[in-house]
Amino acid sequence: MPEETLSVLDGSTFVLGDRRGDLLPGDGREHGFFSDDTRFLSQWALRVDNTPLDLLGLDQDFHFAAQFFLTPRVGTDAAAPCSVMRRRCVDRVWLEEITIVNHRLAASEMLVELDIDTDFADLFEVKGGTVAPREVRWRADGDALVLEYGHEDFSRSVTITSSRPAQVTRNGMAFSFVLERGAQWTVELSVTPCSAQKGTMFAARAVSGSVDEVRRAKAAELDEWLSGTPVLETQDAGLARTYRASLTDLAALRLQPDLGDPATLPAAGLPWFMALFGRDSLITSFQALPYLPELAATTLRVLAARQAQARDDFHEMEPGKILHELRFGELTATGRQPHSPYFGSADATPLFVILLDEYHRWTGDDDLVRRLEPNARAALAWTEDGGDLDGDGYVEYSRRNQINGLVNQCWKDSGESIQFADGTLARGPIATCEIQGYVFDARRRGARLAREVWGDHALADRLDALAGALQTQFNADYWMPERGAHAIALDGEKRQVDSLSSNIGQLLWSGIVGVDEAAATVERLLDAPLYSGWGVRTLSAREAGYNPLGYHTGTVWPHDNSLIVAGLMRCGHEEAAARLACSILSAAPHFEYRLPEVFAGYPAELTSVPVAYPSASRPQAWAAGTPLLLLTALLKLEPATSSASVAIPGSIGAVALHRQPTPTGAPPAASRNGAPGQRKPVPNSAGAS
Repeated sequence: MPEETLSVLDGSTFVLGDRRGDLLPGDGREHGFFSDDTRFLSQWALRVDNTPLDLLGLDQDFHFAAQFFLTPRVGTDAAAPCSVMRRRCVDRVWLEEITIVNHRLAASEMLVELDIDTDFADLFEVKGGTVAPREVRWRADGDALVLEYGHEDFSRSVTITSSRPAQVTRNGMAFSFVLERGAQWTVELSVTPCSAQKGTMFAARAVSGSVDEVRRAKAAELDEWLSGTPVLETQDAGLARTYRASLTDLAALRLQPDLGDPATLPAAGLPWFMALFGRDSLITSFQALPYLPELAATTLRVLAARQAQARDDFHEMEPGKILHELRFGELTATGRQPHSPYFGSADATPLFVILLDEYHRWTGDDDLVRRLEPNARAALAWTEDGGDLDGDGYVEYSRRNQINGLVNQCWKDSGESIQFADGTLARGPIATCEIQGYVFDARRRGARLAREVWGDHALADRLDALAGALQTQFNADYWMPERGAHAIALDGEKRQVDSLSSNIGQLLWSGIVGVDEAAATVERLLDAPLYSGWGVRTLSAREAGYNPLGYHTGTVWPHDNSLIVAGLMRCGHEEAAARLACSILSAAPHFEYRLPEVFAGYPAELTSVPVAYPSASRPQAWAAGTPLLLLTALLKLEPATSSASVAIPGSIGAVALHRQPTPTGAPPAASRNGAPGQRKPVPNSAGAS
C-alpha cells in the first residue's frame, strides 16, 4: 500500500484511509471500510466549520486502533480555533470517537460534518480500479444512517449510529452545537456491516463497548495470545523489534474461519489478500510452527474440510486438490469469479502434506494426523494423477479456466514470472522446479507418517520409492551444466526454461538436490546476479526480462529467502545461511521493522537502503513469518528443545530463544491458544527438514 495510507484492522474487517483518518474517493483506490470482500464505505471525511483538517500528530500502538490529532486549517500566523481528536478501533465493528475542544475566547457555534458514501464494491473491483455502479438505498433510523444494496440472493448493508442527535442525510451526518470556551464535545459513532448471501453463514456483529473498553479488551487478548510464544534474548534492538513486529503482524492477520470456533489461521496480507489462501496460510504456518503451532492446526483442519472432491474446470478443481483462494464478494457469489473457492495452484496440495508432517514433528498430535489421513492420502494421490497432466512423473499446471484463471499456478503467479533467459514467456503445461521439490518432500514426509502414525508400511515404501525416482529423474532433466544450476521449469515441450531464478534456492529446502548440485546452487545464489545485498532476487540481473521492480522478475521476497536460508542450513552451508539471513533482517528497520511482502531488487551498493515495492502488502503473512523461520534455521531449533542459542556473525551477535514456562496448573501454551497441547515431540527423521 502507499506509505501515506493508514490501516486499522481486525482480521478481514479493516479500514484503509489517509493519515488524517479520512476515506477519500479518488485520492486512493484502496481507501474504504472492508469486510467479507466488500467495501462497505468508500467515503468518510470529517470537516469542522466547513474547513478541512490538518494533521498534528498520529499514534498507532496496535493494529486494531489509532488516534489522530488535528486542527482546522488556518493561516501561517493564525491560532487554531479548536483541537480535533479522532480515536478509532476495529473489532468486527468500526468504532470512532470524535472530540472537539474550543480554544476561542468565547462560546462558539460549531458545525461538525461527516461526508459518508458507499459503493458496496467487490474487493476485486477495487483492486482493479473499475467499480460498477450500484443502486444504493438509504434511510434514516433515528440518529442512524442505514445504507443498503441487494441483488438476487446477495445483500450488503451498513449502519452508522451516533451517540448524539444528528442531522442524517443520504450524504452523511452533521452536528450543530454551542461550545463554551475551553469546553469539549464528544460523539461516539459505530459502523456495523451486515452480509447475507445464499449458501453462506456470516456471524452477527454488535458493538461490544466504547472505544476505550474495546481497545483494552483487544490489547489484553493480544497479550494473552502472545504469552505462549518463545522469549527472544538479544542485544540487537533491531532484531528484538523485528521479532515482536512479526508476531503482532501475524496477530493482526488472524482469520476466524469457523463460526463458533475461536481458532484462527493467517490471512495472506493487507489490503487485497485478507482471505484464506492455501499456499500462503500453509507456508506461514510452517514458518511459525515453533512459535504459534495453533495456526498450523487450524490451517490444516480448515483446508482439509474444503479439499476438492470432484472435477470442475471453472474452479480448476480436481479430487484431492487443496484450494488456492476463498472469497465472499458479489463477483464470486454471482459466479463471475471462480473463488468460491478457486483451486488454481499446483503447490498448495503437496505443501499440505509437508505442513501436516512438520506439525506432527513439533506437537506429536497423533489425533489430528489420523483424522486428516484421508485428506493427506488424497493430496498425495493427486500428485500422481490429476497433478501429472501428461504422465511424465512431474506435477505440471495449465489453466483450464480460460476467462479468469491464473496462467501461472506456482508461488510466482504473475503472468511474466516463468520466462526463458532471453525473456520469452514459457508456455504450458509448465512444471516449475520448486513444485517438484515440494512433491519430493511431501512423499518423503508422507512415508514417515504412513510408517509411524497410520501403520501402513506398504504405502510408506511406495512413497519412498516414488520420491527416490523423482529425485533421480529431476536432477537429470532440470540440471543445466552450462549455468551450474537447475532450470526454473520445463515448458509444454519439455524444454528447460533456462532463466536463473530464486526457485533454485527452494530446492535446497525440499532436499531434492544432490550434494554437488547443492554446492553449485549455493554459489549461484550468492553471486551478484541473484544476490542484491538485501536478499536473493526472484530473477537474475543478467536475464533479459530482469526488472528490479518486476513483481516476480527481479524483486526480493522475504519469505522466499527464508525458505532458502532453511535450505542452506539443511545442506550444511551455515555461513551462507547466516549471511543471507542477516541481509534480510538488516532490511527490516527500513520498513519500520515490519518486512513487506516484496521490495525492489536494486543492488545494495547502488541504493544503500532497500527500496519499497509500490504496492506491496504490509502486514503480509509469510513476510511476517520470515524472521521466525530465519531464527528457527540459524538456531537449529528442534522439537525436543526448550531453549537454544547461537552467535550470529556480524552486528547481531549472540541470540537465544527460550520457551516460556507454563504456569502451574495451566495447560500447555499451545493448548491455551486453541491447538492441541504439546505432548511427545517427534525426533527428526530422514524425510524431514
